[in-house]
Amino acid sequence: MNGINGTNHRHLRGPRADMVPEIAAAVSFVSGLLRARGCVSEQQLQVFGGALREALTEHYRHHWFPEKPSKGSGYRCLRISHGLDPLIGRAAGRVGLSLARLLQLLPRELTLWVDPFEVCYRIGDHGSICVLYQATKPSPPSSYPGPLTCKNHMMLAPSASPSKNCILAVSS
Repeated sequence: MNGINGTNHRHLRGPRADMVPEIAAAVSFVSGLLRARGCVSEQQLQVFGGALREALTEHYRHHWFPEKPSKGSGYRCLRISHGLDPLIGRAAGRVGLSLARLLQLLPRELTLWVDPFEVCYRIGDHGSICVLYQATKPSPPSSYPGPLTCKNHMMLAPSASPSKNCILAVSS
């Protein structure tokens, strides 16, 4: 059975199977940023995308909680700020992109939140938080919103500039 981008998802069981569209949105977004710079071949982008998809799936394996989407949000956050997220760096290494070259191709400040039912990003320290992917969540069992996530903290922090919601979809 083929899924998103021709990958086989029969081996995914339990919570891991639920993260396929969120990971696909994150991979598509980062690949789209590299594609927009025009310095990476389509073949390199395909290998990079596959390597990043595998890395994220493995990294999130025990940190994906659809029943409590904010749980583990900080762990699933990909960040580029004064350095490169190691998961993105390893995927880039698979196609021969050096850390220095990758930092030239991607925004200097990028935060990508990959949570159950939602993938968002922000470029810059005070940029707007934009939604890449959003799915309907099941109704929570109580009115307690759970712990404050990294993303929600940034949106609610009094020192942060006001956020505007925007939706951007990047396709490969």
